[in-house]
Amino acid sequence: MEPSRTPMSTPGPAVGLVHRLVEDRTSLDAPAAAVAPLAAHLRGTGAWRRIVTGEVLGHSAHPFLTDLPIGFFGSAALLDLLGAPGSEAASRRLVGAGLASAPAAALTGWAEYAGLGTSQRRVALVHAGLNVASLGLYAASWAARPRRQALGVALGLAGLSVAGLSAYLGGHLAIGERVGTTAVLAPTPDGAGVL
Repeated sequence: MEPSRTPMSTPGPAVGLVHRLVEDRTSLDAPAAAVAPLAAHLRGTGAWRRIVTGEVLGHSAHPFLTDLPIGFFGSAALLDLLGAPGSEAASRRLVGAGLASAPAAALTGWAEYAGLGTSQRRVALVHAGLNVASLGLYAASWAARPRRQALGVALGLAGLSVAGLSAYLGGHLAIGERVGTTAVLAPTPDGAGVL
């Protein structure tokens, strides 16, 4: 017997803000539709689709792949703020590792995009835009660190702040909207299932 789920109480102010600023914003529909063909192309078909959507795992691959860049960037911030003298090189390597791990997270996120509804696509589009901005800040941080460490740290902290906003929207999609998080995949006519 499956455990019963209690519906969430009245959404808090942050969720209400997401609804007002993003989910209800019809001006996002045109850009959201414009990127849909790219998302469908990245999602692909056959074995590729089963991998990038996480079907082979039984749930979305995107949420756990986002832990890599977030973890690397968060660790770099800890070293920047609390690390011993001489930890600058390690912090820069962590920023580089975060940048290197981001494409897999992005690819799996775009693979999910094709299956989203209109308001979910609006949130996903803003989520992706914030991720691009965060990665831009981190790339600038990585480049600045060898000669201008303080600027590199400031850019990294700004990138982490933007990534935090993006992560909130991603969590809203995964938990609040249950995108890609169901344990049972919806069956398709070919019986393969899809996220």
